[in-house]
Amino acid sequence: MIKSLLTISLITTLNLTLSACGTMDTAPQDYETYIHQGDTFKHLSLTDIHGQTYDLSKINSKKLVIFFATWCSDSQRMFNQLNTSSLITDKTLTILAIGREETNASLAQFAKNYQLTFPLISDEQRIIYSQYANKGVPRLILLDEHNRVVNTLIGETDNIIEQVKWN
Repeated sequence: MIKSLLTISLITTLNLTLSACGTMDTAPQDYETYIHQGDTFKHLSLTDIHGQTYDLSKINSKKLVIFFATWCSDSQRMFNQLNTSSLITDKTLTILAIGREETNASLAQFAKNYQLTFPLISDEQRIIYSQYANKGVPRLILLDEHNRVVNTLIGETDNIIEQVKWN
């Protein structure tokens, strides 16, 4: 009985601690975002898992850049919400998702599992992610047509997709 209670206590503690998807310090005040409203997005050329390059300077639409991890429950929930939102069919929006510490293979499987139809970019060594934040996924960066940041969101809340607005 005591062993069961200890196990339940440990699992509960771990779930609370890991809810930030990969950080042991889940206090939001520890999260840092290195790009802010009005800044220009630094990575204007991104290559997806199929080898197709996207030049953001030539894409004349608003953009939603998502940093995520395939194993993260918050990322999984966010993609489920995205798939049922009007954003997924918005012709004036380009969605790009960057898998933090993910391989092409893990992203391809994730795309299949979640029926994702937009480009996925592997950031296996965290080279891209580390220029925008210190921890926490999913992270959403809303860009205007000129690749300037409109807003940044940390997607650990239940209905983050409802907060994705360019005005």
